[in-house]
Parts: sequence; structure tokens; C-alpha cells
Amino acid sequence: MKTMNTIKHFSFALVVALITTLSSCSSDSNSGGGTAALGTLKAKIGGTNFTSITQGTMAVDAFNGSYHNFSISGVDASGKSIILTILATEITAGTTYQFEESNATLFASCAYSEININNPTVSQSWGAPYDGGGNSGSITITSKTASNVQGTFSLTVGNPETVTTRSITNGSFNINITAGN
Repeated sequence: MKTMNTIKHFSFALVVALITTLSSCSSDSNSGGGTAALGTLKAKIGGTNFTSITQGTMAVDAFNGSYHNFSISGVDASGKSIILTILATEITAGTTYQFEESNATLFASCAYSEININNPTVSQSWGAPYDGGGNSGSITITSKTASNVQGTFSLTVGNPETVTTRSITNGSFNINITAGN
């Protein structure tokens, strides 16, 4: 059931990213925030390079008047995806958010999925924070304007069904904010 929900979320995110990318263009050329090129999210997952495709990369800041639900997501051509989410009263440059187990109202989370495009029933996903993972890493916003966000991240994600983890290192992003405020 969790895998099917992940696939639905992945599919929805990809469709929204494609529609948004095709319907709007930007010449914003911000620099900084790690080594990700504009419009990409990149990292090493278990030592293997991951770079999102521009059409499958987006940042959304949904603000309800009290909290920002800030989501950064990217998918590559093989069906792997990373979704980083921060729930906080403010999302500002220079702030680091921890992926840690807690009952805190404000937090950071990550979902990493490997979608088997030919056979979705064998797809897997990992998340952080996860039971027993403690403080599994962090995400730092290095630059944020009304139209662009850049930063770095590094963490370990866990899968409770397979009792496996994936190490995500050297993560960086440079993404124009496509929705929200």
C-alpha cells in the first residue's frame, strides 16, 4: 500500500512539474547552493550519481498563514526520485533543518523512491526520518528568493519493509519556485 501511494505521489509530482515547466519559462540564473545547475537536484545515492531532469524538478512553497510546507522534488530518467519537505514558520537562507525522529511540529522529511518503470510492483521507497534512524542528516537552504531556492543536503533514508538504508550524499539543488508564495 505504501509503495502504491509513493507511485501516485511520484506520478502527480511529475505531471505537475511537466505542466509547470511547459507553461512557464524563466531566465533566472542564480548561482551558489552547491553544484547543481539551474533546474536540477543532484546527489550521490549509495555512491551512484543522481541528477534530476529539468522537466521533473520543482520547488513549491505552500504557506497557510502560519507554516510553510516547502517541497523540493526531482526525478531522473530512470524513475528514481527524491522529495525533500520542510515544514517551518519561515524558510530562510542560512538555515539548516534536521531529518530526525521527534514529535516536533516543525520538521524536515525526505522520500527516496526507485520506481521500476517496467514493473511498478517491484518498486521500493525509503524515507527519513525513520524508526531507529535518530538524526539521519540535514538540509541547508543556502539561498532563497521569491523565485528561486538553492541548497545542500546529506542524509540516510530507511525502508522498514526491507530493513535497508540508502546513503544520500553530496546533495544540492538550484530550482526556481514554481508555485506557492
